[in-house]
Amino acid sequence: MNAHSTDNVHEHELRKFGALAERWWDTRGQFKALHAVNPLRLAFIRRHAELAGRRVVDVGCGGGILSEALAGAGADVLGIDLAEEVLEAAKAHRVLSGLTLDYRRISVEALADEQPGAFDHVTCMELLEHVPDPGSAVRACARLVKPGGRVFFSTLNRNLKSYLLAIIGAEYLLRLIPKGTHDFSAFIRPSELDQWARQGGLRLLELQGIVYNPLSGRFRLDPRDIDVNYLAAFGKPEA
Repeated sequence: MNAHSTDNVHEHELRKFGALAERWWDTRGQFKALHAVNPLRLAFIRRHAELAGRRVVDVGCGGGILSEALAGAGADVLGIDLAEEVLEAAKAHRVLSGLTLDYRRISVEALADEQPGAFDHVTCMELLEHVPDPGSAVRACARLVKPGGRVFFSTLNRNLKSYLLAIIGAEYLLRLIPKGTHDFSAFIRPSELDQWARQGGLRLLELQGIVYNPLSGRFRLDPRDIDVNYLAAFGKPEA
């Protein structure tokens, strides 16, 4: 499970998520929040990108929740991750789902060096706050996408509200996600994400907040509230 010494990865993050691999597809378990927001993520992506017949790479795919949704929408999907256990969980569930998609253990930077401009669209959800150099990952995503393509990110804002809701609330009070999932210091302001994206030649198209209602137990998209979780769509201009 050890990553290459040059990979943009925290070894403890690989161990943490690898230990939870067998629970990835339990919709009522520790990843229930990911399953709940997945339809919102897919709808956001489809608002900006045609998926049918398009080549898409899902960066930091984990157990394949979004990867399978993209494949179900007709995309030719490659999911990449560095945690062997979660990739095995993704491959096992692929058999159960009957979907056709590929998985590969490789970093986004290494794939960008190998296949620059090879993908119509790139998704990178809930990864940036878990790597040592998120700017490097953003710029690598930009290198992977073709001119005219779209790049999508989902991450967490860094402010007092996000600390109270995403860590104290989601991890300890509501138990929506496992305790210790997030490190507040690694959260990313939208301005920081936009700066890294612009360095890679991307331009911001839309920001949407992902808001949780503890009374209904449901998530929704809200462009007026990007204080905690948010989705970002970027475009790469035509050459």
